Amino acid sequence: MASLASLSLPLTTDRLLLRLFTAEDVDDMHAYQGLASVARYLYRPPRTRERCVEVIDRIATATAWEQDGDSLTLAVCRQDRPGVIGEVVVTLTHARARQVEIGWVFHPGHHGRGYASEAALALARAAFDHLGAHRLYARLDAENTGSARVCERLGMRKEAHLVESDLDGTRWGSECIYAALAHEIGRPRPAGEAGAALT
Repeated sequence: MASLASLSLPLTTDRLLLRLFTAEDVDDMHAYQGLASVARYLYRPPRTRERCVEVIDRIATATAWEQDGDSLTLAVCRQDRPGVIGEVVVTLTHARARQVEIGWVFHPGHHGRGYASEAALALARAAFDHLGAHRLYARLDAENTGSARVCERLGMRKEAHLVESDLDGTRWGSECIYAALAHEIGRPRPAGEAGAALT
């Protein structure tokens, strides 16, 4: 596997800057991670501010990309104004087979503007080009249609629909798995194309 040293941060897009979190980002993270509407798709309770402090302390200095479970979480900021609007993360789930999971969480106030797709595409390309990923995949709640659309915009194919595969308190949740190889990223799949996600 490649190392995080081969990845030059921050990553930039036309509108966004993706960087490591800092201690000053606690309130911005809590503004979206503390919402029940956000947590419902993450199969965990909303984060308290204290939990956000702990999480940022852990992810602020990403150093390892070698073994199963190593991850990189980046704060997503708009280039035209300060503040964190969300985050994107990649996790090395199977180092030998170079399998990498990608995910994203954004403040609902910034939904519908293409920020999640733009940030996820930048991190996906970095995972393939600099972190040695062979296959990139996303796991999402089957009811999370917004994230399904992001997967489709990235060119990911829907590979599985897992029925009642996880338990969120007392609610059984179903999950969808989307995935792509390097040559598929950034090539959105038209509706009806073989392998395209169904809407």
